Amino acid sequence: MQQGDKIELAVTPDPYVTVRYAGASGDFNPIHIDEEFARKVGLPGRILHGLWTMAQVARAHTEAAGGPEHLKRLSVQFRGMGVLGEQITVSGEVDHVEGGTAVAHSDAHQAGHRIIRNAEAELIP
Repeated sequence: MQQGDKIELAVTPDPYVTVRYAGASGDFNPIHIDEEFARKVGLPGRILHGLWTMAQVARAHTEAAGGPEHLKRLSVQFRGMGVLGEQITVSGEVDHVEGGTAVAHSDAHQAGHRIIRNAEAELIP
C-alpha cells in the first residue's frame, strides 16, 4: 500500500442482514429486528447494527490491504443510523506509510448522510 491508494466499498444491506447479525452478535434489540417496534419508537423502520456498519468499514480497508490479517487497528466515529435496502459507500485513502504500517482514513455514507466518519485504520501490507 502506498500514500494516496484508494479505499472503496459499496454494499447494500439486504432485508435480512439485521436478523442474521442479531443471531451472530447476540444483540436482539427490537429496533434492529422488529419493524413495528422500530416505527413506534420514531425510527423510519428497522435500523442496522452500528457494529455491522463498522464491519463494512473494516472490510473496505482489509480488502484494499489484501485480507483481514492485515488489519492492525481500526477506530470509527458513529454519526448516523444505517437503514436496510440503501447502498452504503465507504471511501477513503491511505494517508501515509511509516515503518511498514499504512494509515488510512475513510467515511461511510448512505443516502447522502455520513453514518460513520473519521475512520482510521492501521494496515500492515
